[in-house]
Amino acid sequence: MDPKRLSSSSQQQVMLRKKRTKREWRPLEDRSCTDLPWFLLFTVFCVGMGSICGFTIVTGGAARLVFGYDSYGNTCGQRNELIEGVRLSGLDHTDRKFVFFLDPCNIDIVQRKIKSVALCVSLCPAEELQTYQDLKRFAMVNGSELCSYELAAHKYPGLPERIDKCPKLPVPPSKPLPVFNRCTPVDVSCYAKFAEAVVTFVGDSSVLHRLIAGVAASKEIIIGLCVLALALSMILMVIIRYISAVLVWILTSLVVLGSLAGTGVLWWLYIDHRLYGNDTSPKLPKEAKEEMKAELSADSGQALLVYAVSASVFTIILLLLMLFMRKRVALTIALFHVAGKVFIHLPLLTLQPFVTFLALLLFWIYWILVLLFLGTSGNPEQNEETGLTEFRLTGPLQYLTWYHAVGLVWISEFILACQQMTVAGAVVTYYFTRDKNRLPVTPILSSVLRLVRYHLGTVAKGSFIITLVKIPRLILMYIHNQLKGRENVCARLLLKTCICCLWCLEKCLNYLNQNAYAATAINSTSFCTSARDAFVILVENALRVATINAIGDFVLFLAKILIMTSTAFAGVLLLNYQRDYTEWLLPLIIVCLFSFLVAHCFLSIFEIVVDVLFLCFAIDTKYNDGTPGKEFFMDKALMEFVESSRRLGRAAERGRSRVKEAVSEGAEMKPMAPGTSSA
Repeated sequence: MDPKRLSSSSQQQVMLRKKRTKREWRPLEDRSCTDLPWFLLFTVFCVGMGSICGFTIVTGGAARLVFGYDSYGNTCGQRNELIEGVRLSGLDHTDRKFVFFLDPCNIDIVQRKIKSVALCVSLCPAEELQTYQDLKRFAMVNGSELCSYELAAHKYPGLPERIDKCPKLPVPPSKPLPVFNRCTPVDVSCYAKFAEAVVTFVGDSSVLHRLIAGVAASKEIIIGLCVLALALSMILMVIIRYISAVLVWILTSLVVLGSLAGTGVLWWLYIDHRLYGNDTSPKLPKEAKEEMKAELSADSGQALLVYAVSASVFTIILLLLMLFMRKRVALTIALFHVAGKVFIHLPLLTLQPFVTFLALLLFWIYWILVLLFLGTSGNPEQNEETGLTEFRLTGPLQYLTWYHAVGLVWISEFILACQQMTVAGAVVTYYFTRDKNRLPVTPILSSVLRLVRYHLGTVAKGSFIITLVKIPRLILMYIHNQLKGRENVCARLLLKTCICCLWCLEKCLNYLNQNAYAATAINSTSFCTSARDAFVILVENALRVATINAIGDFVLFLAKILIMTSTAFAGVLLLNYQRDYTEWLLPLIIVCLFSFLVAHCFLSIFEIVVDVLFLCFAIDTKYNDGTPGKEFFMDKALMEFVESSRRLGRAAERGRSRVKEAVSEGAEMKPMAPGTSSA
């Protein structure tokens, strides 16, 4: 074969490969379905989730949860069939529509359930019943018998069985829940013990009463502060666009100065402690006091030394990072500026947290309801400890709960991934549209339609990978909590190490998935191909990625803290009229948590926009150079950063060339060595 022809053929293949690579990184040109088998698998899985709900409805679990059932397996409000081996089953409860607990305050803190006998009654007692005579009178007047079915109402006061088969006296006033028809005590102090198990700082019912009273009295203020947090989050996203440079440099300088100041204070405290000591020991005999003083001084000095050395190492690392990354901070500032422009052109992006939260909330409500349905489905079994009849899934059916649990993680991650893909598609459309006035009328809606039509399989695959990492971590966390106090030190450290490693892996995969979705929005390639392409781009720009993630994430974190503290400060001013300061605690905690959650949701969208913009920028600079035919797609702010980088690069290149010329001239002018002569 002719070598010239072979060389020409290889050159053509290289040119075709380059063209194909160039064409692959053009958005919205060739759309095709990606990862279709994974979409079909996810569809089958969702059908299985729906089948579990249907199974609970058909087998009566949903009816038992909604209408309630007694301790003998009878569903309230309907005629029941006899259950073999269970006494008092098969009763007609058509007129008895409410579930009444003989001892509603007998709560199992560990299992989080009521251990009392349950009966179906016609009416819940609205007033406190203090004696058995009151129970008899209530049954005669209202036709609602509150003792076990086999006891006659008119004989309540004289029956010896009344202690075990009648409600515990006094019977607290109660009223039925709106949907689930359970007679619930009106006085919340009945559940003080349960609240203590859930909220550990509650020591007695009086504290619980005061905290709940504080929330009830401040509900208008709480709602107003939540709206304030929402407004501050939206305002801050706009402000970041205009003061991104000042904000980033100020926060970076504050961090450096704070680290230096903190390190200096720690060393000063250590030196002062070594020179003068600190006599804070209690009044003891002189010898004991001297010994205790020496021990405390040694411990305090060692602790201060450790703190000072750790702070010094941290400060040195931080200064080195700032020194090496100072030139790349400009890219972070430019990306923040362009991200602000994206929100100006695509204001509906601010609604994405609401849509995602609403979708997650609806799914979580459905998931919890089906889980409760499963808890009342299955075969009736008698609890040997309490003697009560309970419904449990047995055999292969017990794995339905595990299937349902996997569905919680996978579908939740799928919803979050859909948000990431939607935002990525809209940002990609914005970036690669040269004339911003020619953007689609509804780029976000277009992104959603592309996602639904082409890329649901990619989202399903990416969310499944996160699920594979998250489920083992959750299982290990559950095992760690169950073994708390019983495992040895090595086992505890091993479990914590595994949990930490899985958490780090999950965070890395989340970041890679997000960039893979952006690559899919650009290339319309499958998940694995997009993840590989995105990974190559990120590795080629590793220092830039580190700078953006370190500085950008830190700035956004401080912005979240700013919103939370501003909302909390406003809350303190508004709650100041309540002189009982203990009532501030729960309202302020609620406000702080909600404000941080709102800020996190909004600024997380901002963070996604910045990451997608960086990927688009890296692709743009890799395959375009600004020459005719290879024009940049980037915004003016990013173009200024590129031009500035080029000027710095040319200046550095000229400096290196001058050094080389000086070195070469020095070599040419080097004198002859002694002892030699010319010809």
